[in-house]
Amino acid sequence: MRKLLNTIYITSSGMGMSKEGETIVFKKGSQKVAQFPSHNIESIVIFAPVTITPELMNMCSSKDIKISFISYSGKYLVSIQNPIKGNVRLRRKHYRISDDKNVCLDISKSFIIGKIFNCRCVLQRLIRDHKETINSEKVNKVVNSLAISIKNIDKVKDLDSLRGVEGEAAKNYYSVFSELIFRSEFKERFNGRSRRPPRDEINALLSFFYTLLTHDCEAALETVGLDPQVGFFHQERPGRSSLALDMMEELRPYIVDRFVVTLINTRQIQLSDFLVKENGAVFIETEAKKRILQVWQKRKQDVITHPFLKEKIEIGIIPYSQALLMARYLREDLDGYPPFLMR
Repeated sequence: MRKLLNTIYITSSGMGMSKEGETIVFKKGSQKVAQFPSHNIESIVIFAPVTITPELMNMCSSKDIKISFISYSGKYLVSIQNPIKGNVRLRRKHYRISDDKNVCLDISKSFIIGKIFNCRCVLQRLIRDHKETINSEKVNKVVNSLAISIKNIDKVKDLDSLRGVEGEAAKNYYSVFSELIFRSEFKERFNGRSRRPPRDEINALLSFFYTLLTHDCEAALETVGLDPQVGFFHQERPGRSSLALDMMEELRPYIVDRFVVTLINTRQIQLSDFLVKENGAVFIETEAKKRILQVWQKRKQDVITHPFLKEKIEIGIIPYSQALLMARYLREDLDGYPPFLMR
């Protein structure tokens, strides 16, 4: 259990939640684990089976403390909140800003700076840790090009130009992505990023976990009251969670790319765990998918220090911290949206 930006996150099962006066109390069995004054809490996000007393739910509703439930797989389930107050003002602000091209550009720049910065950090760590076993000259060339891409973002005047910078940076990053892989049977089959469908095993893993991360971002946005379908960088399309895709951009190098590389290099996945279709599409077999999902969930429990908030949080909470920061920016509690920048 963690408290972050006036939000409480429940990640362990068996917690009992109740009220004592104006205080929210958390117990494991008969032992009190924590308690918080209700006036300091804005929301509670629950990832595991818990018990909640009706008295606490009534108090949370009357004080406009939102309680959100997230499934084990990261899917947003439901929220309990005051039906009158809710997040109408926040959503109206969100919708207004989404129609302002200049503000959309500013927010999108933060997303893409975060993405390129984190891609660059992934490659810099590779050079630092494996300089003698990789083509360090080739990788370092891309590291330098990504630094230039970040500088070029300042000069961008519209979203189309920003998409051009992002696309070129992504192409350069994936051109050396195979240097991160130390198993030749995987490495030799990778020839850059391919999707819809993925054409090799590395791309199959990337696509699968990018999808899971997008779902996590979607759930996080729902919990803070933002509309996942109304984005700033990705254009709106029916059924597409554009804002979740926006937020996923900055997080995927740190959360997914490093995870996939570790999964392969530590031999937790084999070529035999994949299916190749007649059209050349590559997919993960069902049993292998179940196995690596367990590894994924365990990885999300690892604790880091958030680079902006300077608070210790689980990796799985990162999308929720960024969604909270986005909501605070839209409420004008922050001067700008701070992207997640890995250290």
